[in-house]
Amino acid sequence: MTVPKYWRRATRELAERDAVLADLIEHHRGFALGLRGDAFQTLTRAIVGQQISVKAAQSVWDRLVATVGVIAPEKLARSDPAALRSAGLSGRKVEYVQDLARHFRDSTVDPAAWPGLPDEVVIEQLLGVRGIGRWTAEMFLIFNLGRPDVLPLSDLGLQRAMAVSYNRGRALSERRMRMIARAWAPWRSVATWYMWRSLDPVPVEY
Repeated sequence: MTVPKYWRRATRELAERDAVLADLIEHHRGFALGLRGDAFQTLTRAIVGQQISVKAAQSVWDRLVATVGVIAPEKLARSDPAALRSAGLSGRKVEYVQDLARHFRDSTVDPAAWPGLPDEVVIEQLLGVRGIGRWTAEMFLIFNLGRPDVLPLSDLGLQRAMAVSYNRGRALSERRMRMIARAWAPWRSVATWYMWRSLDPVPVEY
């Protein structure tokens, strides 16, 4: 996986602005977000990981790969739903990944156009696919397109990490989270990644 070109600059600027992030960046020196190059696999993996732990998601993903082979649109679109369920996907997630596969197979979504579009435009397009909500779209922007300034406020890990790091473990309102994150712009994706690291040293992948 590829490290974003902006990573070194982003970590330097974040460390200068935020003491909490400065400590995290120093503690996790040598580690960085890894970009996934395949749009379909990134989105499929994000759907698989919805509402389950990172460890559980990895287990289901491994079983899905063993069942299907290469995770590709044509393969998943024509896979037996029962076989996908046997890999650990819920019935609803089977519907979602197969709908996503059909969108890619039929070119009703166009990943080639996304690099030139603003974040919110890409998110709106992705929201048109069943099973993709704003959180999944934001994970895609971070892990596939490498967008540097995404702040996924609905992410439970980010909420917990910010509560621990900035409010002695007490929950923060969305407004307060936004205020804290103002100092992170235009590198809020990077700051979010380090917030995740504060809870789980193993880099998260989607």
